[in-house]
Amino acid sequence: MDIAVKKKRNYNLIIGLGITGFFLLLAIVGQFWTPYSTTQMDAMSVNLAPCVSHPLGTDNFGRDILSRVMSGSGMTFLVAACTVLMGAVIGTIVGAFTGYFGGWLDEIIMRLNDILLSFPSILLALIFLSFLGPGTMNVILALGILFVPSFARIVRSEMIRCRELDFVKSAKVMGVGPVRIIFAHILPNTKVSMLTAAAIGFNNAVLSEASMSYLGLGVAPPLPSLGRMLSEAQSYLFNTPWYAIAPGVAIILIILGFSMISEGLRAMQR
Repeated sequence: MDIAVKKKRNYNLIIGLGITGFFLLLAIVGQFWTPYSTTQMDAMSVNLAPCVSHPLGTDNFGRDILSRVMSGSGMTFLVAACTVLMGAVIGTIVGAFTGYFGGWLDEIIMRLNDILLSFPSILLALIFLSFLGPGTMNVILALGILFVPSFARIVRSEMIRCRELDFVKSAKVMGVGPVRIIFAHILPNTKVSMLTAAAIGFNNAVLSEASMSYLGLGVAPPLPSLGRMLSEAQSYLFNTPWYAIAPGVAIILIILGFSMISEGLRAMQR
């Protein structure tokens, strides 16, 4: 039974990597080439249904939806990557030192972590953006700050688990400094946990970026964004449903891909 479950989880990892890899490739290609300009309007091609020349149709301005999905996916991956990287770097540093040394600073920082984690991330992001203002960089900054506690908690728990193990004690006896022990001896043993956290973080970042752009707080027009495309399409759901279907399906599949990757990575830890 356990073997069957592990095989299923491994298939999750393979399928997740396949879905994510496809959209990542689509996003990379979209930064250098798209079938049409993502901002060019064509009054003669407004609200066209999917056809040979426009496989996913056109929007209310005559812009090619496939081109905008390709370019918008790139923006989604860029925001998600910057957000997760910021949260992972800061969270790893905070969690590593608080978990290894402990003490009153650890208690204070972890209580602050608990407070941040007790609120919905979207709500806190909206609060941050109300001060910072809308924009891609501000979304990255707001979401990156919100992802710090989750990475800090994971790294801290690994530090607490490993700091009393034999290989750490041996390093201390040999005179190895705490910084080298943290980054050279303990952190490499947390790579699977960190990869799992990163996959979950990408999942949440994609959803959060789409939500912020849907509300008009993320990527500024005329740059395409999957969330903004959904927002623009809501007034045309009955006349041109393909306008909402394409970015909506893209968001769903990207999130599904990262979710399956995180499930597969969890199976590797068992």
